[in-house]
Amino acid sequence: MPRPITARKIRQGLKDMFFKPQGAPLTELSRTSLTLDGLEALRLADLEGLYQEEAAQRMGISRATFARVLSTARNAVADALVNGKALQVEGGVVERLSAGDWPCPVHGGHRRRGRGCHCDEGGSDNARIQQDGTER
Repeated sequence: MPRPITARKIRQGLKDMFFKPQGAPLTELSRTSLTLDGLEALRLADLEGLYQEEAAQRMGISRATFARVLSTARNAVADALVNGKALQVEGGVVERLSAGDWPCPVHGGHRRRGRGCHCDEGGSDNARIQQDGTER
């Protein structure tokens, strides 16, 4: 009996949608499917430019699983573009997270607060030191 699929963490704003070639009715087109976790993998790897290890950590899966999800997603997008198919984005075992729930992009384990890293690396929020040595 196989292990149950772990829910992949995705950004809350991602939703089900269709993309199709212009000028062709959807009823006459072949379809290919892209899961929501595949779309999130594409966003993290290709749009944000994260390495697979960091992107996998954000999605709550192993790096090998992330690589498989990303490969499948890239294959689906390429198939739709090259063969003129409609691309349907839907489904997958996912857990939607708001922006405040993502881990810190620098330290991983802490909660991110806004853009960039605002972790307490041994100090308080009020006494953060910039890299040039000045307080902010």
